[in-house]
Parts: sequence; C-alpha cells; structure tokens
Amino acid sequence: MSGGFDPLRPREYDLPTRVPLETDLAAGDAALTLDDAKIFAAPSNSRDLARWREQLTAWRNGARERFVGPSRYDDGASAWASRCFAVAQVWLWDELFFDFQSQRFTPGRFLADARERFGGLDGVVLWHAYPVIGIDDRNQWDFYNVPGLPEAAEALHASGVAVFLAYMPWDTGTRRGGDDASELAAAVRRIGADSVFLDTLRKADRALVEVLDAARPGIGLEGESKLTTGRIADHTLSWAQWFADSETPGVLRARWFERRHMQHHIRRWHRNHAVELRSAWLNGVGIVVWEVVFGAWVGWNDRDAATLRRMLPVQRGFHRWLVEGEWTPLTVTADPLVGSTFELNGVTLLLLANTSDEDAKYPLAGSGWAALHDGDTADVVTVPANGIAAAVQVSAGAAVPPQIDAVRAMLSGKTAEHDASFRHRPAQRLPAPRWNGPVAPASASMVTVSAGTYTLTLRYRMRETGMYDGAPYVDEWKPLSPRLHDQRTLERTVTVPVPVQVAAAEVSEAEYARFLDTLGEPTQARDPDRPATRVTFARARDYAAWAGGRLPSEDEWQLAAALPGFVRRTPEVWNWTESEHSDGRTRFVMLKGGSAHRSEGSNWYFDGGVQPPEFSAKLLLPGLGLDASTSIGFRICRDQAPDWNAGEGVPG
Repeated sequence: MSGGFDPLRPREYDLPTRVPLETDLAAGDAALTLDDAKIFAAPSNSRDLARWREQLTAWRNGARERFVGPSRYDDGASAWASRCFAVAQVWLWDELFFDFQSQRFTPGRFLADARERFGGLDGVVLWHAYPVIGIDDRNQWDFYNVPGLPEAAEALHASGVAVFLAYMPWDTGTRRGGDDASELAAAVRRIGADSVFLDTLRKADRALVEVLDAARPGIGLEGESKLTTGRIADHTLSWAQWFADSETPGVLRARWFERRHMQHHIRRWHRNHAVELRSAWLNGVGIVVWEVVFGAWVGWNDRDAATLRRMLPVQRGFHRWLVEGEWTPLTVTADPLVGSTFELNGVTLLLLANTSDEDAKYPLAGSGWAALHDGDTADVVTVPANGIAAAVQVSAGAAVPPQIDAVRAMLSGKTAEHDASFRHRPAQRLPAPRWNGPVAPASASMVTVSAGTYTLTLRYRMRETGMYDGAPYVDEWKPLSPRLHDQRTLERTVTVPVPVQVAAAEVSEAEYARFLDTLGEPTQARDPDRPATRVTFARARDYAAWAGGRLPSEDEWQLAAALPGFVRRTPEVWNWTESEHSDGRTRFVMLKGGSAHRSEGSNWYFDGGVQPPEFSAKLLLPGLGLDASTSIGFRICRDQAPDWNAGEGVPG
C-alpha cells in the first residue's frame, strides 16, 4: 500500500453511483451526474425500489433526448454483438491455442476446453503483442502478421465464435508504417475480425470508427472501462472492468440506456468471480473469461465456471427477452436472494441470484411457471450458494415459447459446484531437446563458475507477467504505480553442482554463420565482432549443442557476469538463457543483460537499455519464429571442459 491507496478496495472512481430519489432526473445536474455512472446503486431500503425504478426511467428518457443521433444498433450487421455473452481473452501463444511441438494454432482445442468448463464461447480476443512488444523495433501490426492466424480465425468463425483484435494506441515508439487506422483496418481485413478491443481506451475517435466501418460493416468496438453515454450509439460493446457494485446489486448504466449494448464484466486479478457473475446475470450482459493475464495464471474456480455454464444457455436462449422485454430490476429482494424479470409477449423470465454462502430456495407464486435448471420444479427454485437460477412464467393465453424446452435441454446435467478454491499452476522448467546433429570443435573463450552454493540478488520490473510463478496482483482492483512497473528484488539460493564454463562473449555473426553453413542455410551476416541476433530460442539451443555445449541458465549467466573476462559484444543485446518454463498454458524464458535498444514512449513496452547482471526480464515465448529478435543474442556454456581455453575464477 502506498499513499493511502489500498489495492484490495475499489477506488472512488469504481464505486456505484447513488440515484437521487427526490430530484427530477429528466434534466438538470443530477441527471448529468448519472450520465457518467458505472453502476446505478440499488437503494438500501426496499421501500424505495418503485421510486428508484421511476428515476432510472426518467434519467433514460432524458438521456435519450440529450444523446439523440445515428445508432449502429439499427444496422443488422451489428446485431451479433448483443449475443456475444462469453468472451475469452487469449494470448496467441497460449498452449491451449497453439501447439509448440507442431508449431500450429489449435483453436479447436481451446474451444473444446471452453465448452467443457464454461459452456462455450461467443467471442475470443486474440492478444498478440503486449507484453513482448518493445523488445525491438517491431510494431503491434508486425505481431499480427503471423502465418496461420487467418485460418485460426476462420476456424473460430466456423464454430460460431466472433474474433476480436486488440488495438494498442500507446504503441508509438516502435517502427512507423502506415497510420494506425489504416494498419488496423488492414489487419481486420486480413484476419477476418469481427470486432476490435480498444486497449487503454474507453472509446475510439470518430475517424477511426469511420475507417473500421469501411473495413468490416457491423464491426464491434469495445472500450476498456466505462463508455460515455454519448458514444454508446457507435460502440456496441464495452468492458465493465473493475465495476464495484452496491450491496444489493444495481443496474449497469450503459445497458439500461441501450438494451442492445453488450457489456462484459471483468475483474482480471480476482480468484472469486461471484459478484461480477451476479451483476452480469441480473443485467442480462456478459463476462470476460481471462485465465492467463499476460502470462500470469488466474484460472477460474469450479464454482464460478459452473455458474457460467448455468448462465449461458439461458442468456443465449432468451436473448430476445434480455434486449426487447420489459426489464424490471430487483423484483426480488428476499435476502439472500435478489432477482429481476424480463417480460415479453406474456412470458416472464425470472433471473435469481444468491448472495450468500448457503443454498437458498425461492417459492414460485402463482401459476404457469416452468423451471429451467435440473432439480427445480414449477413450485420451488433452488439457487446455489453464490450462484444463479432461472424460471419462466407463461401467462394465461400466451404462447409457450419453444425456448423453454430448448434451454432445458442445454442445461441438462449442468449442476452447480460449491468448490471455490483456487487451483495453482506452478511453472515447471523444461529440459532442452536432444541434439542429434554434428558437433563442432569447441573454440570459444570461457570464464569458469566454480561449483558451490550461492545467494543471488535478482532485480526485475514488476510487470503484469509476474516472474517465475503466481499472479503478481492477487484479488486487486486496478494496480497503480508504484505497485505497477516498480522495481522489485528477489533473493535466490542456487547450487552449481559442477564447475561451469560460460562463454566470455556472445556468439558472433561469423561464428553463427559457420553453423548455418553446415546446415546449408544462407546468411549474409558474418561480422566477427557483432553478436548474432534474429536467432530463435530453439535455434540458439541448436547452436549451443552443435558447439558441444548448451545455453547457460539465468543463474549461471549472472554468476559468470561477475567474473573477470566476461564481456558484452556491441551493440549490446539480451541473452537467451536455458530457462524455458511452462505452467501448461504459458511458456516463458528469462533474458539477461539488457540491450542497446529501448522503445520509448510507454511503460507498457518490454524492458530496454543495458541492464546490470542481476536484472532479469521474463519473456513470454511466441511461436512460429516470432521470438527471433534483433535485440536478443546468446552465449554458450559447458559443464567441466578442461580442454577449453578457460579463465578460472570465483564470482565475488
């Protein structure tokens, strides 16, 4: 905690907005205040509910007069967005979405996992550049120029899943090509995207909207955090990120203003999603499923995943009720249960949520009720602890909608779970693959790290990737500086079992060219003094094995860097180390040394500049050769090699 900021409590900006009950909300300052709300707080006294609903309606009527104009919701090409309830944010190189062994995208595997655990997805945000962008001069569009990605998007479409691209307006310090709008539009067309997630932006400027509309009619635009009321008309989606709710769940302002607007609740660092699931359910909106936040595992617990499995068939099946029906918020406030209704053509959809840690029963008064979830009846609905349930009432003379039987069938077997424990995914160090090629005579000048036990000080910048294991910001709202991107220190005790000889300098272009010659691969870079770069991690391992050694671990590299004779070639480049890790979803490698390159203009860029030996940077490992960089080279090492030209020494 710093400066009075408590990261475990919502900021003032995140809190729900109280709805004044005594003021005319059709106009005036009070109405304008509500224009900027995230959530309209529910009244603390249930006797005020009727007046509260009147005030919400008065505000909406006045707001629609203030913000009249063209609306993309009237364009049929945009209608898909209102059905996009469950969206996953996925790193392109997530091991469910990409197979490192075959080096190909596996969207089918990713979707199958989502169907089993969450009830399927309606959209996927393909996250591509952050947190690796900035390590060299490649811009955000370069990281979308990936072979096989359009085909992966096509496979998502074939499964009925919308494709979102991410736009990072803060990327201004890498190489410049065309203007952002043109580059983004080209990526939308090339990949076949349906929507754009506006990273760090609440809304797109109108010029960008116009260009994207031309690239893809009906394109969805989804901003981060709350969207201004005046721009709801041309943004069919928005994130409800870090929205704090009232004790009795309130009403989402953007959804109340425009029922066809889709919002997605998200608290990215939370291990308990019951509150945002509850709000999404009662407001008829969606959820972002984000289990790997830029390399940090924050997977969903069994209870919340089961809640989403029970929600989605109802939301998808009764979509028309949620966007066209008469919405009456908080028709049920029987502690611990809350509920809202959506009535259309004489059929009422009742959505119930339980705010307690114990199951609760709700008696269905009147006739014509039909239960939707297994185990419920026309008389009583059981709402699981911190979960949800639904029922439908058909009034006399109204047609029985086919959705009832269809949704029942989809919900069959989708029972509630009560286990809300978090399941860790420890990252495991992966061994280097075996080299089966020829071995060249050893020739590099070396320094020797003596066997022994050492205490190392490790320094790093706390990015959203974390370091070796675990999420860096557990259950926090919005990590702010100095917690975000601040400098951290970690003490490590390491053992070197046998003496290790580490190359005094990085492999040069000339040395690497000889390796390529033996493989019959062309190269034009043969400078004997410059470090070899544009070498993938896998190929650096191959070279080291060909040279009769391996890559040094990050600890061996750091120990060697303290010895006389250890040098850096110029221009300085990060060094690959033998430190590949995986938690089953994310692969990463530790880099050492820093580089002469630094991308300026944003804290979101990868670490740049030459760094002291104790500094480490966690690089999420991309596939298909994208890990090759002008800013990364490597050096080799060897266990106990007395016949090499070695300079003896013990790190101080």
